Amino acid sequence: MSDKKLKVLVYGATGSQAGAVPTHLLRRGHQPFVLTRTAAKAAHHAEAGAVVVEGDMADASRLRQLSEGMDAVALLIPFFANPAEVADYGRQAIDAAKAAGVKLLVWNTSGAILPVRTGNQAIDVRRDIQEYLLQSGLPHIILQPSVYLENLLGPWTAPFVARQNQVAYPTPSDMPISWIASDDVSALVVAALERPELAGANWPISGLTNPDGPALALAFSAGLGRSVEYFAMPPQDFGRILDDAFGPGAGTAAAGEYQRMWDFPEQRPNFQADMESVLAQLPVPMTSIADWVAQHRSLFTA
Repeated sequence: MSDKKLKVLVYGATGSQAGAVPTHLLRRGHQPFVLTRTAAKAAHHAEAGAVVVEGDMADASRLRQLSEGMDAVALLIPFFANPAEVADYGRQAIDAAKAAGVKLLVWNTSGAILPVRTGNQAIDVRRDIQEYLLQSGLPHIILQPSVYLENLLGPWTAPFVARQNQVAYPTPSDMPISWIASDDVSALVVAALERPELAGANWPISGLTNPDGPALALAFSAGLGRSVEYFAMPPQDFGRILDDAFGPGAGTAAAGEYQRMWDFPEQRPNFQADMESVLAQLPVPMTSIADWVAQHRSLFTA
């Protein structure tokens, strides 16, 4: 591990998935440069000591300019965008880092890179970006998180916990998911940025436990100090809530993917990663589900 203090260009730090990356960089004595389209959205990072720079991932020349002088890049791509745009964002960020001579790029993929193509471009685009990154020759580390605990803060879960004492999620009760906190992912990203000797690593990452629905409800009960049960929400209901939150059609692909988990149990993904091996290389303390729930208690209380 290098003791050098790093200048790091951070993508996605105004969202929940990479929002803690600048915080962990500052704690470690590094200098984050937070890329955002609107500086006001990153004011809290500026107050903490980050340098906020305005730019758009669609602007290749701006990304090239901002990558100059950076030691490393923490990449996160907004996968809610059109898949063709997502692919362009990834390629342009990679091209900018390579042209600027960046020594290491750490990519948080926001989800698993599946071993085969699914025909759903919103999922397959991760494979496209991975292939482009490999072909670029840019030194990199890839971290593939399982499922974010922060997903449970959405309108498909948190209101049900608060009002009905139900952890609602569109997966069958017997399906295990190894949930991971976004703060832990950010800490792992920073640990990877400090270890350029690990370039080439490509790790699935997850939480340390792998609870099914009832076990997840038990963790919520422990975190909240009250009895909570699991509710296996029908995927189509989940899709309608997504449509209400993000606009018509937003939930169609997601509902379809969850429905496959109901219809074809043998095809369900295994979300649990070999974290013992990962943490041997990236020694980061991990957050339990119960502790995470306790930290967000106010959002799960009516």
